[in-house]
Amino acid sequence: PFRAVILNLKQGDAACDTICEDIYARLAGQTLYDDREERAGVKFADADLMGHPWQIVVGPRGAAAGKVEVKRRSTGERQEALAGDALRVIG
Repeated sequence: PFRAVILNLKQGDAACDTICEDIYARLAGQTLYDDREERAGVKFADADLMGHPWQIVVGPRGAAAGKVEVKRRSTGERQEALAGDALRVIG
């Protein structure tokens, strides 16, 4: 699996799209970017099935504040981080 999956919960939202694309570019080939027009539950279920160690979740409320949610698959631990700090969180 990829190092992380980026879940864009509001495809077409300028803030969400910008944050997702920036993180995707910075991880250069180490991440999967899920920008499908699907419900959040479908994206979460698919990400869990694929087994990526980290999920970077970008939703409109967090994106408006420049924040993302980072989830570690192995423990289920979730933490909020500034979008620019997400890469530090996943190591």
